[in-house]
Amino acid sequence: MDKMEHAKQLRDITEKHYNCAQSVLVPFAKEMGISEEQAYNIGAHFGAGMRHGSTCGALSGALMVLGAMGYGEQDAQAMLRIFREKNGCTDCAHLLAQAKERGEEKKPHCDRLVCECVQAVLDLTADK
Repeated sequence: MDKMEHAKQLRDITEKHYNCAQSVLVPFAKEMGISEEQAYNIGAHFGAGMRHGSTCGALSGALMVLGAMGYGEQDAQAMLRIFREKNGCTDCAHLLAQAKERGEEKKPHCDRLVCECVQAVLDLTADK
């Protein structure tokens, strides 16, 4: 199973909740040198914008993956740029408000952001 399929599968699990950060972190656990359970635990408090509407959990997870894999500030800035270009902002509260204005339900909105972040990490790390 590839990273994108893995992230989508995690978002569909109902027995155990995987927040946005965890859904980005867990598929990359092996590359970060940690177990999936450790990735799950690391991301526990980063969903819902660090539990208070701040930076998007999917984006936080992507930045953690890049850092754990040894990518530097240039790659982190590229990740932020990609995210802002696609979404206009980086904080969960505003992203959810924008989704609501568009008539987009929360779960599909967050699932889309998780997929965007997984793809961005794959793109940023593909040639390195």
